[in-house]
Amino acid sequence: MNFLEKQFKLKENGTDIKTELIAGLTTFATMAYVLATVPSIMSSAGFGKSGVLTMVIILCAITSIAMGIVTNRPFVLGPGLGSVAVYSISMIIGEGISPAVASGVIFWEGLLFVIISFIGLRDIIVKLIPLSIKISISAGIGLFISLLGFRNAGIIIANAKKNVLGFGDLTTPTAILAIIGLIILLILEVRKVKGGVILAIILTTLIGIPMGVTKIPTSFLAAPGNPTDMIFNIDVMGALNIKYLPFLFALFIPDFFSTFGTVIGVGAKAGLLDKNGNLPGIEKCFYVDSISTVLGSLFCMPCMTTYLESASGVEAGGKTGLTAVATSFIFILMFLITPLALMIPSAATAPTLILMGVKMLSGMKNINYEDTTECVPAFLSVALTIFTNNVANGIAAAIIVYVILKIASGKHKELPLTMYPFAAVLCYYFYTLTM
Repeated sequence: MNFLEKQFKLKENGTDIKTELIAGLTTFATMAYVLATVPSIMSSAGFGKSGVLTMVIILCAITSIAMGIVTNRPFVLGPGLGSVAVYSISMIIGEGISPAVASGVIFWEGLLFVIISFIGLRDIIVKLIPLSIKISISAGIGLFISLLGFRNAGIIIANAKKNVLGFGDLTTPTAILAIIGLIILLILEVRKVKGGVILAIILTTLIGIPMGVTKIPTSFLAAPGNPTDMIFNIDVMGALNIKYLPFLFALFIPDFFSTFGTVIGVGAKAGLLDKNGNLPGIEKCFYVDSISTVLGSLFCMPCMTTYLESASGVEAGGKTGLTAVATSFIFILMFLITPLALMIPSAATAPTLILMGVKMLSGMKNINYEDTTECVPAFLSVALTIFTNNVANGIAAAIIVYVILKIASGKHKELPLTMYPFAAVLCYYFYTLTM
C-alpha cells in the first residue's frame, strides 16, 4: 500500500486505492469492445482472430501500464479503430499491400511521432495542418469505419451488376441481428448508459445464439491464441516508397491529434490542467503514445493511441496512473476467457463501428462553409475517401486542392511554406497511380 501511495501520490491527488481500482474497472468496461471489434476487422485482412486478440490484450496492457507509471495520469491505450480500418481494409485489402509492408508504414508513422514528441515540435505540427483538413480526415475515416460496419453486417454490399453499393439481403439472420444490435446500442446511447457499447455487444451476442449467428464455444477457458504470424512481421525498408506517403499521413494525423485532444480533454475533466489550460507533463504522454505505436508496428498492430474512453474512468473518480494500471490488469485477466471474446459475431460489433463513424463526423460543424478554400478541400477529403474506398486518395486530393485554392484566392499567406513541397509530392503520388 505504501508503494502505491509513493508511486502514484494518491493523497496528493485527492484519491485512494479503492477509487482508482473502480475507475480502472469502469475504463475497461467502456473500452472492452476493442476485444471484439479489432479482431473482427483484422480478420477480414487474413489475420487469425485468436492471434489478434492475444496481441490486443498484450499491447493494451503493456502500453497502459507504461502510461500509468511514466505519466501518473489515468490514460489508457489501445489500437485506434481508424488506423485498424486503414491498415486492414484500405491498405491490405484495398491496395494489396502486404501486412509486412503495411506494418512498416505504421513503424515510420510511429517513428515520426516519436521524433516530433522528443524534439518538441508538437505545437508546430498543430499549427501546420489546416483545421479543415484535420477535421475532414477524421470525418472521412469515420464514414470509412461506418461503411465497414454496414458491410460486416451484410446490410450494405457491392452490387457488381450496377457497379454501386446497395442493400444486401436484409432477411438474413446476420443482417437482422445487426439491425437489432444497432437499435439496442442507440437506445443505450440516448439513455446515456455507462458501458453502453460493451453492454450492447453482449446483448446482441446473446440474442444471436437462438438465431444461429453466435456460435457457442466448446470451452470458455482456453490458452491464449497464437500470434506467431504477427510477431516481427514487418518490412521497414519496403515501406519506404513514396506511394505510401498518403497512408503515412492518414495514419499520423488521427494518431497525433487524437492523442493531443484526448489528453487535454480528459485532463480537463480530471482537473489536471493548469490555469492556462495546459496539462503539466503532457510531453510524457506523447512519449509513451508515440513509442507505443512503434512497438505495435513490430507485431502487426496499427497505431496504439490514447483512448477517449479514459474519460469514463475519470468520471468514476480516477486521477492517477493507478487507474491505467488497474485497467491493464483486467485486460490481462481476459486471457483466461478468450473464447468468450472470440464468440462475438461481426453482427454484434458492426453497430459499434457504425456509431463510431457518426461520432467522428461531429467536427465537420466547425468548418467554415462560407469559405470555398476551406470547405471544398474538406468535402473532397471525405467524399474521395468513401467513393474510392481509399483514405490516402481523399487526403492527397484535399491537400493539393487546398493549396491551389489558397493561391488562386490570394490567400497564399495562409499557407505554411512546407505545404508547397508536400503538395508537389502528393501530385507525384497521383501520377504513380496512372503508371
